[in-house]
Amino acid sequence: MDHTVKPNSFQSIILGLQHVLAMYSGGILVPLLIGAALHFTPQQMAYLISADIFMTGIGTLLQLKTTRLTGIAMPVVLGSAIQSVSPLINIGGTLGIGAMYGATISAGIFVFLIAGLFAKLRDFFPPVVTGSLITVIGLSLIPVAVAKIGGGDATAKSFGNGTALSIAAVTIVVTILITIFARGFMKSIAILLGIIVGTIYAGVIGQVSLQTVADASWFHLPTPFFLGAPTFHASAIITMIIIALTSMIESTGVYFALADLTGTDLTEKSIAKGYRAEGLAVILSGIFNTFPYSTFSQNVGVVRLSGVRSKRPIYYAASILLLIGLLPKFGALATIIPDPVLGGAMLILFGTIGVQGTTIMRNVDFGLERNLLIAALAIGAGIGITVYPQLFQHMPTMLKIVIQNSVVVTAVLAVGLNIILPGRKVKISE
Repeated sequence: MDHTVKPNSFQSIILGLQHVLAMYSGGILVPLLIGAALHFTPQQMAYLISADIFMTGIGTLLQLKTTRLTGIAMPVVLGSAIQSVSPLINIGGTLGIGAMYGATISAGIFVFLIAGLFAKLRDFFPPVVTGSLITVIGLSLIPVAVAKIGGGDATAKSFGNGTALSIAAVTIVVTILITIFARGFMKSIAILLGIIVGTIYAGVIGQVSLQTVADASWFHLPTPFFLGAPTFHASAIITMIIIALTSMIESTGVYFALADLTGTDLTEKSIAKGYRAEGLAVILSGIFNTFPYSTFSQNVGVVRLSGVRSKRPIYYAASILLLIGLLPKFGALATIIPDPVLGGAMLILFGTIGVQGTTIMRNVDFGLERNLLIAALAIGAGIGITVYPQLFQHMPTMLKIVIQNSVVVTAVLAVGLNIILPGRKVKISE
């Protein structure tokens, strides 16, 4: 499909579904991990997942529709920030559930207020910096995809068995064949078709269970402070503000990646609107007792592979998320997709994001040692931290939360080296 052509309603719904499936696993992973660690009841878990998916739909709509203060107006999808898992478990376990939500609301307010100031840093993100950042955003997610391909739990004896690998292989091969040989709309939904065929194959060999669909309720309405009223503690608030800053850095990379794909002129004002929409979504997540949201890099790969840069499919994706959040049985349908299927799709999506980062750097003059050093150190350190985050296990907890995030390490090194190494231009045009 030519990305300059707007898809019709039917095509937009299908493309929207592809976006939902690309982010769904990551979207529900955060509430699953935190809920399990804090021993939530099945009823609380059911609420948590439904409300979380519903609020991702709201957050995505806040980004899509630009107002005077909010909305970056690009094909952006919001989802639960994975970097918030460890600190929220720690806060919830020591200070109580209410402290998680008080800290989350406070962090959202902080993001909203600091958005304009943070957006002024855009001149510190030339192609050598954004390219390095986007490369690491994609490649740092590859281990997640590979773990899914093996079955999800790398410590299990069954991890990487022939059944799991065959399911992932079917998904990858189907996606590749459709991407290469299909034309028009079929080509743009290659990931979705790969997931569908992979799931059907898994079902035929007995690897799909519909029990979760049968157990799910038909309707659930998100309710403010359903799990507990917020309480406010300085240590928890400071921790979540640091996490919010890491999310803003990651979102910056995603904004630049989407701007590069869609040909959008990314202004300081539009970046600030994107941050504010994200901050507002985080505030709402605290009010409705879900968890902080950030811009999902998974969906950048979907935009690139589908070739469709229109926001219309994302509006449908947000609508599907709202529907899933209100009707848990529909949400449960997406959970029947086996991990190896998701892993196969993720491998292609995350690899695509990584490659896009390298293409952004295609006009960077690597004959200049400064540019070579910036990219080499930033990417090398980011990938290194992805593989061995325990490198910093003896650091203070507050510092460890930040520097064990590969995207943050890459951003700090790339921006820092770009500032201190000789030869930086005063004003950088993207």
